[in-house]
Formats: sequence, structure tokens, C-alpha cells
Amino acid sequence: MADSIHCIKKTLRLKPAEAEVLASKAAEAGMCEAGYLRLLVTQKPYDYPETRSLLKTLINEVNAVGNNINQITRANNSYFYSREDKELLAAYMKKIQQAVQEVAEKVGSQ
Repeated sequence: MADSIHCIKKTLRLKPAEAEVLASKAAEAGMCEAGYLRLLVTQKPYDYPETRSLLKTLINEVNAVGNNINQITRANNSYFYSREDKELLAAYMKKIQQAVQEVAEKVGSQ
């Protein structure tokens, strides 16, 4: 399947030291050498493994907080809403804002 997507083959000549650097950087990124070279050519921020990991973590945190917010909302709609629930809701919203800001700073610095 990869051949149908990446159908053009290029030959690349490297010095042994350059080949070692390429191999180590690709392994560090958890990618094959060809995939790492494609990443360097495209320079799409979402393609970076660190960015993918940060976004996945952020999505999981937002989903967990969203679940808690839904529970508080359901309690409010059932008239079981308390002042403590309102404080929890504000804390959850602050947690989401902090998580989004952290990821934005990390992605922006790359």
C-alpha cells in the first residue's frame, strides 16, 4: 500500500557520518529513515511525533473534563445542582484552558 502512495523512488548519497546521524535522528523520532526524510521535506508541524503526542494527551484530558462537565450539567438539569458543582465546573474549565495553553506554547516553540 505504501508503494501506491509513495511511488517515486529517489537515490540519496550520504557520507557514513551523515548516514549515522540520519539513522539516529529517525530512531529518536520513532520513524523509519524514509519517513523522517519526508517529514523534513514537508515540515508539517502535525507530523512531528512530539506534537502528535501532545495533541493526543490534550484530547484525552479534554474528553475526561468534558465527561465531568456533562455530569454536572445533568445534575443541574435534574435540579440537584449545588454551589460545589459550580466551583468544580469552574475548576474543570480552568484545567482545560491551562492544558490548551501548554500545548499551544510547546507546539508554537517547535
